[in-house]
Amino acid sequence: MTTAAQWVAGARPRTLPAAVAPVLVGTGAADHAGGAHLGRALLAAGVALALQVGVNYANDYSDGIRGTDADRVGPMRLVASMTARAVDVKRAAFAAFGVAAVLGLVLVVLSGDPWLVLVGAAAIAAAWFYTGGKRPYGYRGLGEVGVFVFFGLVAVLGTTWTQAHALPLPAWLGAVAIGLLACALLMANNLRDVPTDAVVGKRTLAVRLGEHRARRAYAALVVVPVLLGAACAVVAPWSLLVLLAGVPAVALASVVLLGARGRALVPVLAGTGFLELGVGLLLFLGLVVS
Repeated sequence: MTTAAQWVAGARPRTLPAAVAPVLVGTGAADHAGGAHLGRALLAAGVALALQVGVNYANDYSDGIRGTDADRVGPMRLVASMTARAVDVKRAAFAAFGVAAVLGLVLVVLSGDPWLVLVGAAAIAAAWFYTGGKRPYGYRGLGEVGVFVFFGLVAVLGTTWTQAHALPLPAWLGAVAIGLLACALLMANNLRDVPTDAVVGKRTLAVRLGEHRARRAYAALVVVPVLLGAACAVVAPWSLLVLLAGVPAVALASVVLLGARGRALVPVLAGTGFLELGVGLLLFLGLVVS
């Protein structure tokens, strides 16, 4: 029987800080526009966390039944390790998506924007079909596109809109920055798995780029967002606080550029998640104080 600790490990908690970052940035932008709302911010955070857990379980299930998780390092794979039945992991994924849907519907009602239901449905579909279905887009090198759109643009701009019904410049700059960091998180994960993904035919962007170019892409994905966040200083001077994240960003980029691979990339994955959270928190503080 699968233990609670194993279910928690299967949810890949190291990726969860990244789910909070877009809500922090979106709420900071809403506050700067004069419309922050704590209750709606908490609902948005609940949606983001539930979606992240859902996509983690969905990936575990889909990769597990395809056999692409059979020989990997990193976080526990419930299905591949036969720690949990595939059908139970699938149910856990849809349960998490259900929680996200319920919280999202409440947020839609409170914000008074029924068209957001379609956005939420698209986000859940993107989460499932990343590795699920007959032709998962994550297997064709399009995973970063989905992550950038839904865990960056939609998450940040949606959070700002549901609170302030406005999309100021910091929201756009922050959305792009967080989207790029979300892509960096995925790139770190896929860079670690390049050898095994290539063998089983999983053509992630890291596989398509090749290891050398994928490492350079990762470096850009963690450094550029810090500069984008600092650019918010044009309208919110205290946004320069985000430059404090430049040190860990450069440190992570250096580890990857120097050739870390396999298990050595596991801390990079966790560090990238916390970098995204740090950028989100610093930008939030900068926008609120400004």
